[in-house]
Amino acid sequence: MYYTKDTILFLNGKFIKAVDAHIDLYSQTLHYGFGAFEGIRAYQTMNGTKVFKAYEHFERLKKSCALVGIPFQYETEELVQIAYQLLEKNDLSDAYIRPLVYGGANMQLTQTNEVYLMMCAWEWDKYHGDKHLKMCISSYQRPNPGALKVEAKVTGHYVNSILATSEAKVRGYDEALMLDMNGNIAEAPGANFFLEKDGVLYTPALGHILPGITRQTVLNICRELDIPVKEKQLRPEELEAADSAFLCGTAAEIVGIESVDAKPFKKEWFDSLGATVQEAYKCQVLEKSFSYVII
Repeated sequence: MYYTKDTILFLNGKFIKAVDAHIDLYSQTLHYGFGAFEGIRAYQTMNGTKVFKAYEHFERLKKSCALVGIPFQYETEELVQIAYQLLEKNDLSDAYIRPLVYGGANMQLTQTNEVYLMMCAWEWDKYHGDKHLKMCISSYQRPNPGALKVEAKVTGHYVNSILATSEAKVRGYDEALMLDMNGNIAEAPGANFFLEKDGVLYTPALGHILPGITRQTVLNICRELDIPVKEKQLRPEELEAADSAFLCGTAAEIVGIESVDAKPFKKEWFDSLGATVQEAYKCQVLEKSFSYVII
């Protein structure tokens, strides 16, 4: 699914075939989850192949490393150039790009000084497809920000995500909605959450969530389209009176939510503010004007 015998990836300063890539089995990242990564999309736009928000993603990758003490020396511009070369070498235009910063052999619980970079790309449809999601409140909480750097995109943090999504699917749902340690709505395992009520969009404030780049893009779109949006703590009880809701993330893009815990939202998706944002987001990543999008 992710590579063939001809796929090229970037590993430690060189472009090599994916089938020839190897990792030290004593890597600290493999054993303890001490690494950082990003998820980035490239699109075939009106102006050629473009990596969406490339600078912001690689800046966040560097910030994630800094927050947990991973010594990562690449400059942002260099990372952007590697991404474009990777797309060209694999003849990709619409693609998902995955940079991974991982550590060398270290069985101790100390920050590693031996750090490597892998970057790969593959064709990947929207994470949830085009269907509207049936979600459930997860029994797994978003990690306590006093225990981890929750604003860092660290590999080990996603054990929490795997547990939440797996539990939701076993229960017959498409995806989970996680609460924070205080019982407020936080986010989905791999996407941020927005709720619509009475013509206003609400999204959980920063603190217990990953500050998503797509989330910030949605906030920017709302400002441009004069859609009122507020960042605040949201209680799960507020879902019952909500008109609609959606998730956003690089992999998922903008995806509507049909129901939470089998309770559907009031509005049809095509009448919701989320549908307006979805269309504007699609136009933005393809570098098309979304001035025709009217609320």
